[in-house]
Amino acid sequence: MTAIVLASTSRYRRELLARIVPDFVVQAPTVDETPLADETPLQTVQRLAKAKAEAVARDHPGAIVIGSDQLAELDGRALGKAGTAEAACRQLAACSGKTVRFHTAVTLIADGPDGKIHRHATDCTRVVFRQLDEASIARYVAAEQPFDCAGSFKVEGLGIALFSRVESDDPTALIGLPLIAVAQMLREAGVPLP
Repeated sequence: MTAIVLASTSRYRRELLARIVPDFVVQAPTVDETPLADETPLQTVQRLAKAKAEAVARDHPGAIVIGSDQLAELDGRALGKAGTAEAACRQLAACSGKTVRFHTAVTLIADGPDGKIHRHATDCTRVVFRQLDEASIARYVAAEQPFDCAGSFKVEGLGIALFSRVESDDPTALIGLPLIAVAQMLREAGVPLP
């Protein structure tokens, strides 16, 4: 069977891919993730997913390589990973009562009978935050410490209590990897999946 390589260091993406692929390799892509001038969050994630897959594919000829990237967008601006409790509290306060769009892009590169196969998909999940008070935000951040998550929450955990609604075509995209799209891409690359 052809080797599958995940071009990511994200533990969330690793856990998600393991749901549908039992055996794969992980390699950190060496890609500058700085957004380009005048680039929208959607354009950034699309470019970075492709760049990550291409960077790792160079090291794994013949493998199926999956690259992905995600950004949260609030009022036209990208929200990164908070990194600290204070920054997480500020991010969540800014999101209170608003809709945040999570753009998740994935690129798959593989060898096909007629050359390289390049597949791309993008998911936009809309998260509608309920009105959050300062005490609720502080309790959440202390309990879950979501410092390594775009938007400062974990939907798969206590973060679900922060929302009034989530609108998505693929619930796994919000965690970091749109598995519906990835499964389709893997089938197209010849990987037998249910």
